[in-house]
Amino acid sequence: MNYEGLQDKRIAVLLSGGVDSSVVVYELAKLGLHPDCFYIKIGPEDTASEWDCSMEEDLEMATAVARKYGCRLEVVDCHREYWDRVADYTINKVRAGMTPNPDVMCNRLVKFGAFNEKCGKDYDLIATGHYAQTEIEKLQSSNSQLSNSQITWLCTAPDPVKDQTDFLAQIEDWQLAKVIFPIGHYIKDEVRQIAEREHLASAHRKDSQGICFLGKIDYNEYLRRYLGEQQGDVVELETGKRIGTHQGHWFHTIGQRKGLGLGGGPWFVVKKDIQQNIIYVSHGYDPATAYSQDFAIRDFHSLNGVLPPTYVTFKIRHTPDWHKATLEALPETGSYIVHSSKPIHGVAPGQFCVVYDEQAHRCYGSAEIAL
Repeated sequence: MNYEGLQDKRIAVLLSGGVDSSVVVYELAKLGLHPDCFYIKIGPEDTASEWDCSMEEDLEMATAVARKYGCRLEVVDCHREYWDRVADYTINKVRAGMTPNPDVMCNRLVKFGAFNEKCGKDYDLIATGHYAQTEIEKLQSSNSQLSNSQITWLCTAPDPVKDQTDFLAQIEDWQLAKVIFPIGHYIKDEVRQIAEREHLASAHRKDSQGICFLGKIDYNEYLRRYLGEQQGDVVELETGKRIGTHQGHWFHTIGQRKGLGLGGGPWFVVKKDIQQNIIYVSHGYDPATAYSQDFAIRDFHSLNGVLPPTYVTFKIRHTPDWHKATLEALPETGSYIVHSSKPIHGVAPGQFCVVYDEQAHRCYGSAEIAL
């Protein structure tokens, strides 16, 4: 991370109470900085119900870290914005038969969106505990008025397992230009070691799993609460034979293997008929029907206004692996056909295809996989 000039900036830290954001505060404090810290409150929709999460423990940890380094901590209530923007997006996509990613939209609409509306606009920089990096590219121009122009690139972290650029690939250009990632150059073990060495309260906390606002509630229970159940047929794709029933297409995703309740497996979900509420499955270990090599993406979101080249790498889910591909531009602006060099398992409409350069270093942005 380039720390040059930070002393002259007003910095806000998004402090969740986890080990990563706690080490962010330490990294800034060791420079003699005392950034203002903010805990973003989202939580369950009904705060009086059993749908609670670890907010109380999170806030306790965040308070301890802020106090240790002499930083002010403020709780920012983005509960309503989260449910109006992110949870609503999730339900609408699932209802339409797609596979949404709430974490991606939470970064764009809440952590950098709603937070900026409420508090962030008063700060020059926003620091987070994401495993990602940024690079500044100076633009060359014969126009003297543009000689100092620059663009910001979102770049991958050295830890491929923890790299979170895929979760950030839908943020706006102004959000990218404002964010800094003080631990983005570390691997996870190094962050843990720093937290232990500095005796941070969160040093041994486990990484959060799943979708925070659900707390202790299973994702399928969340969908059942809002979408209910509707029995439909499970059909074998190759034969057209009805082999079982399901309780709603929204409980199943393309590529799913577990939780189908079918005998004689393994079975994979390979297709969904949303209008007829039919789930199509294929039988066997890694059937060819569970893979796709060419698929369309739409509404490409560029992180900094630069569109991707022909030869790229990409990923469609949060894994440490990138895939090589060529992009074929379609007449419709922002739409492409992705020609993957190898078949990809579980390509599903609604997922974000995140596009990088050939070295899987710079991220251009992302687009939704089309139906």
